[in-house]
Amino acid sequence: MSGSGTRSVPHGLLPSDTTLDVRSRAAGVPRQVAVLPVGSFEQHGPYLPLATDTLVACAIAREIADAYPVHLLPPVTVSCSHEHAGWPGTVSISSVTLHAVIRDMAASLRRSGVEALVLVNGHGGNYVLGNVVQESSARGESMALFPAAEDWEEARERAGVRTSLLTDMHAGEIETSILLHTHPEMVRPGYESADFIADDRRRLLTVGMSAYTDSGVIGRPSLGAAEKGKELLAALTDSFGAYFELLTSASVPAEGVRRAAGSDPE
Repeated sequence: MSGSGTRSVPHGLLPSDTTLDVRSRAAGVPRQVAVLPVGSFEQHGPYLPLATDTLVACAIAREIADAYPVHLLPPVTVSCSHEHAGWPGTVSISSVTLHAVIRDMAASLRRSGVEALVLVNGHGGNYVLGNVVQESSARGESMALFPAAEDWEEARERAGVRTSLLTDMHAGEIETSILLHTHPEMVRPGYESADFIADDRRRLLTVGMSAYTDSGVIGRPSLGAAEKGKELLAALTDSFGAYFELLTSASVPAEGVRRAAGSDPE
């Protein structure tokens, strides 16, 4: 029966490339780069959808694909959201499974001639992605994790986001702004009065999100605005340029790529 509670796929969630598009785009770069949005399916309070992190990752990846000759992949939509298990609707897979999925996809891409993979992570709880990049780089495979915390901080300042990255932890100003810009029809009323602050979350991994918030929100969504979302995406797209140059530069030795791609200070 048609129309029984289903909705169309939001614009930009699935790529529309043909194999000819991929081949033509690759002709202009010394190394092919694929971009994989990694989201989640977890609670984002009562006003943002469970797919928020996937929508955010896809929005970033789509902007990147519009600006750089990269191969845009469909998103990973379920990941490691175990800290949100206290809310109905949240679905998780193990970190081992996510690790294996990324490795399998990277290997498949290499077999088809795509040498570098960028993971565009939309969910902060996907800690294992950093390990995937570390291990892949050590094996001599070109992989990067984007955006880094510094990329988000630069984007936050450029967009005029008032909430710090510490405070803007979940379903706050940044995520609300991006969805107000890209998918305003998916933002429900109520975010304007849903602010909740919990900056001290040192036992989060032990007790989960439900120990810190009843609503599922930690941040200041009331400050969300579509214009901020637009500027956040523009700033992140600009930041990606350094990653793209690194991964595609024929003059950079492979060892240099392995050391720099996706590496964060320890």
